[in-house]
This record gives sequence, C-alpha cells and structure tokens, in this order.
Amino acid sequence: MTYELVIWHADAPVARERAAMAAERAAPHPAVAAFAGEFAGRFPDVAVSVEDERFARVLMEPERADKVSAEVYALARAHGLTCYDPCRGLVHNLGPTGAYEGMQLHTGDGVQVVDPDLGLVRDVLERLSDENPFAALVVFGAHFVQAAPEPGGYELEYKDSRRNKLYRTHVTDLAEVQRAFGEYARDDRAFLARHTWEG
Repeated sequence: MTYELVIWHADAPVARERAAMAAERAAPHPAVAAFAGEFAGRFPDVAVSVEDERFARVLMEPERADKVSAEVYALARAHGLTCYDPCRGLVHNLGPTGAYEGMQLHTGDGVQVVDPDLGLVRDVLERLSDENPFAALVVFGAHFVQAAPEPGGYELEYKDSRRNKLYRTHVTDLAEVQRAFGEYARDDRAFLARHTWEG
C-alpha cells in the first residue's frame, strides 16, 4: 500500500468533498513544478511526479507518511499550493488561518501541521474516533486546546501553560467542539464562558 498526497494551485479554498475533482481540473501553474523540484531535492528517496504542471503527486510508504506529510504541507504552503490527503480525506488550504503564527495542529492519527487553515481544523475534528483519539491546537509555551471522544460526547481541555492551569469539561455536541476550536484559533476565549470547567 502507498500513501499519497496531491498538490496543486487553487485560487480559493477547496472543500474536501471537491478536492479530488479540483486537483484533476487544476490549471497549469509554475509553482507545481517548483514544489516538485524542491521536494525531490529534500527527499530523493520519495517519489514525486508532476502532471502537465497541473498537479503533483507524492507517493510514500505508510510508515513514513506522518513525517514526510508534515514536510509536504509546509513546502506546499511555502509555494502557495493546496494539498489533498485522500487517505484521510483532508484538504490543506492556504487560509483562512488563525491568529497565532506558528500554531500547530496535532492529531492522534499523526497529522502535524503548522499554521493550519480553519477548515482543516474543523474537518479534523469530524474524524475523532478510536483510530484518531485526540486533536489539539497548540501555541507552544503559551496555551492549547484539545478534544478527545469519550462516552456521550467529547472531553474538551484548555491549558494556560503560562499559569500552569488545565481546565476540562464534557461537551455532547461536535459542533460545539468545532466552535470552541475556531474561537481559540482566532484568539477568542468565548468558549471558556459557555462551559462549566473542572481544574
């Protein structure tokens, strides 16, 4: 089995439901070949191919997917390109991003993205399960928000690292988890007032 990522230029954010079609219909763009050339220089042992300058495919062994994918996401962003992960059904758009430069998204199934777009954050939370047991947005050294599935809903955590305070609450609705993550990413702490927290 091979793990695949598809990279192309898009003029606007692409919904994950349309990502495969959007890549196939992409117009040629010089950034695609530039991405592929730079990636091949960094990872000569990972296959990368370009289709008529419309899109690039990166193929890797599954055991290397987490590490290499993080590099692909960062390099695609640097070249102004969109990246689609068909194995996870996730799209990495260029924006909109959150308020914190360098904020990181981490998941229990290996997604690691610096400066994730807010659509990706929302979509990752829909994948919370036994196979993907947590999702977190982290501003290292400052604070983080994390969610994990639990019976009857989700555990939602917020940590203020500077004060070394960790708060937990139970949320029954995924939409509320997504709302809290969106607020956190935009530097809005309204979610703290909406819930009763332990900690």
